[in-house]
Amino acid sequence: MARYLATRAWQSLLTLVLAAVVVFLGIRALPGDPALALAGEDRSPEALAAIRSEYGLDQSLPVQFWQYVTRMVRGDLGTSIRTGEPVSEMLRTALPVTLELSLLAIVIATLLGVLAGVVAAVRRGRPEEWVANGLALVGLSVPHFWLGLVAILYLAVATNLFPASGFVPLAEDPVANLHHLVLPSVILGTGLAAVIMRQTRSSMLDALSADYVRTAEAKGLRPRVVVTRHALRNSLIVVVTIVGLQLGALISGAVVTEQIFTLPGFGKLTIDAVFQRDYPVIQAVVLVTATSYIVINFAVDLLYSVIDPRVRVAGEAA
Repeated sequence: MARYLATRAWQSLLTLVLAAVVVFLGIRALPGDPALALAGEDRSPEALAAIRSEYGLDQSLPVQFWQYVTRMVRGDLGTSIRTGEPVSEMLRTALPVTLELSLLAIVIATLLGVLAGVVAAVRRGRPEEWVANGLALVGLSVPHFWLGLVAILYLAVATNLFPASGFVPLAEDPVANLHHLVLPSVILGTGLAAVIMRQTRSSMLDALSADYVRTAEAKGLRPRVVVTRHALRNSLIVVVTIVGLQLGALISGAVVTEQIFTLPGFGKLTIDAVFQRDYPVIQAVVLVTATSYIVINFAVDLLYSVIDPRVRVAGEAA
């Protein structure tokens, strides 16, 4: 087990280093001169030279990269060109909003998707499966922005069941925080729930036709035990993979939902930084996104070894 964890940790660290290199070079490859954007109307050679010197843009790429890495190791992600605030403070404010939104969406999508997938597999060819497949098709087909606008119109404006916009920090008022995030979390999780449902159904159908399930049924175990302890557990590998990958995607891709519900999260910070060519913020946003994918994939690898011992044994033998 220790060797398996050490191998995955080393691979994750190497991926993080490569991601930092790609982020640094990718930002520098963007067209245009950031000094011109920062200078505003005063674009004299003296002003441009002062700006390049202040932000290190007059240094060579290796020197800039070394300064970037050393500051990043110390936790210094730079200062926003747009606002003058430390980037780490901006991330500390925006990231918890998106993390909470994404985690709620993942929980809702997993509960709905797994339950619907199990029902559709167990009740194959019956009305329950048709309903589950129909809802999954709707969840995959309807765009989030349209569904979010409709939800605001009918559930916030018309009936006043949920707030139409805004955010309350969890530490300030947990009830109000949940009240503001339930609706956007459900909207964000609809598409993911549909994907989880379809994959769970497919994996459950394969498991239910396997020899070990037929053996369990022949031994006289109750159907509920056969489904939950045998078929479902062996189907969770696919579910864990999807949830892990989609959590990283939600953290970086909740832009539309955050804009519709006016949430001060990662998405708004990213859009503002891109439009105003705020290099330090863009670097930090992309690096945090890449890091989240790496950490989540490492966690998924650990869950693999817990759910299926064959993965752990294969990792030890490698």
